[in-house]
Amino acid sequence: MDIQGKVAIITGGGSGLGEATALQLAAGGAKVVVVDLNADAAKDVAARAGGLGLSFDVADSDAAEAAIARIEAELGTPRILVNCAGVGTPAKILGRDGPLPLATFEKIVRINLVGSFNMLRLVAYAVSRNLEPGDGKQTQGVIINTASVAAFDGQIGQPAYAASKAGVVGLALPAARELAKIGVRVLTIAPGIFMTPMLKILPPEALDSLGASVPFPPRLGEPDEFAKLALHMIDNDMLNGEVVRIDGAIRMQPR
Repeated sequence: MDIQGKVAIITGGGSGLGEATALQLAAGGAKVVVVDLNADAAKDVAARAGGLGLSFDVADSDAAEAAIARIEAELGTPRILVNCAGVGTPAKILGRDGPLPLATFEKIVRINLVGSFNMLRLVAYAVSRNLEPGDGKQTQGVIINTASVAAFDGQIGQPAYAASKAGVVGLALPAARELAKIGVRVLTIAPGIFMTPMLKILPPEALDSLGASVPFPPRLGEPDEFAKLALHMIDNDMLNGEVVRIDGAIRMQPR
């Protein structure tokens, strides 16, 4: 799929993986919509990308529907969605003060999994109402969700995060199979340890230790490398229904 002139929504686009993806999509000629709960961050990245910055909760049905309607009215049908919005608050099942509060588990699953599905369903519906003419073999839209290696190698203290990301992994194939009838491809990226704002607060020695745990290259991943993979997935029409790890061959230990 050629991104030139296509409307692309990037959730969690105000920083990290989403920011890098938004900027690379814009550089390739896409009309970028940056979505982030941090309104200032969304507007800042959107300004640099020459696009539109929006702030809303991706798991809020009404807010997301209103945003999609605005995007369609101002820019056209969104045909690319990259879901990077997510949280990774660590919490054990059994903590010092008792069992993990159910509200904490629900919040993480709501943002990471429900939010991804909410945006997926709305963008897919928008595409379905605005199919471009052709022989039925061309891509009409591409949706990329962001999981994590935690979906496969979840560590102690990650029950909610790992479960939410495993749900994102499980969504890829059934969504790709169903949306094939409208020419929408669905893919998932499962990044390993990447240099994101959550990690930048750690001291250099801690970052060096994390990087050394990656077999090769022995360093943290860069957001631009995630973005390059996302753009290749959009470009390559035979990629569909797949989950791709980008992790330097790391397999996370229990702790």
